[in-house]
Amino acid sequence: MVFSFGEAEGCFFRQEAMVVNISNQTSHHVPPDDTHYNYLALVFGLLLVVIIICGNVLVCLSVCTEKALKTTTNYFIVSLAVADLLLAVLVLPLYVYTEFLGGMWTLSLVLCDALMTMDVMLCTASIFNLCAISVDRFIAVSIPLHYNRQQVDNRQLFLISTTWIFAFAVASPVIFGLNNVAGRDPNVCKLEDNNYIIYSSVCSFFIPCPIMVVLYCAMFHGLRKWEETRKAKLLSHMSPGPGRKPQCPNLLSDSSHTDSKLDELHLYAQQNCPFSKSYVDNGHGIQTVAYPPLKYSNNKEPERKHAKINGRERKAMKVLPVVVGAFLFCWTPFFVVHITRAVCESCSIPEPLISIVTWLGYVNSALNPVIYTIFNTEFRNYFRKVLRLCC
Repeated sequence: MVFSFGEAEGCFFRQEAMVVNISNQTSHHVPPDDTHYNYLALVFGLLLVVIIICGNVLVCLSVCTEKALKTTTNYFIVSLAVADLLLAVLVLPLYVYTEFLGGMWTLSLVLCDALMTMDVMLCTASIFNLCAISVDRFIAVSIPLHYNRQQVDNRQLFLISTTWIFAFAVASPVIFGLNNVAGRDPNVCKLEDNNYIIYSSVCSFFIPCPIMVVLYCAMFHGLRKWEETRKAKLLSHMSPGPGRKPQCPNLLSDSSHTDSKLDELHLYAQQNCPFSKSYVDNGHGIQTVAYPPLKYSNNKEPERKHAKINGRERKAMKVLPVVVGAFLFCWTPFFVVHITRAVCESCSIPEPLISIVTWLGYVNSALNPVIYTIFNTEFRNYFRKVLRLCC
């Protein structure tokens, strides 16, 4: 077979054009020589990944192995820890890699879409779990007599399942092709549809956040009223009136360790109370008080009801302002910048600011184990035991 010069020249140019086309398609996978490597982001990101993984793994192991920690509230904390753990394993490594390259995406666009889907889903699941915890604790304060603290019932399973189903529903449009828009820059991995950015921001933050704050405020109000009622009933029980001997509260042994302190009520400062504080602390944990029956205004059949919110739960609920404050501090800047960039396309938002608020949101996953466990005696003792074994 003989080729003419024109055919040979045409074949050469076709091959050259094919090589140039392939080069253009794959050039974004190789960082240019003038790429600015961000070593600070690499070190900080790797350290953050290690802290998130270690903290949330300890939370999951402690609830699974310690009998005292197998409570309904702690199962919500495990769900939150799983979301943060998956975020550290599936999302943060790729994000750290991109930040190390100065924000340039050098991998496939399919992997970028998967990364965006997991990022939206896990961040949303983390926020929804915080909201679910607020719902569960509001129920615990509002109707304590019907709240099951020892095992997971249908309500807890429904709340935990709903958080993950809703989180996937919010993130699923990305993996189904929403991010494939015309003129997409292959060197940048981000959410391309501004309408979806607004939708995801509203569903992930601007709706659950006010709900969470309102529930916490209602919970604190109910807890304060419960405390006032309990103290008033206890005082009237110990001071029955003239001609009757003041009664001391009955002491019941509680096999589980608790942080409840009787000092705050000064029960044993009463002169007519024969029990000493040595009776209370017998070396096997703090004893609890069997509070007097709560009598209602209906004098026909006064009901004998015992309050079921123990001292440990009251202390945990009082820590919730720290939880809400840390959550708002970490996530509010991110979502404000995020939705502002989508609503106001002409607004110029510096890239360093976007990186800072994104890092701040990821830091919340490292704070959650600290906030939800450091104030709990059982978690703290388990962590100390694990650290002693490791060291």
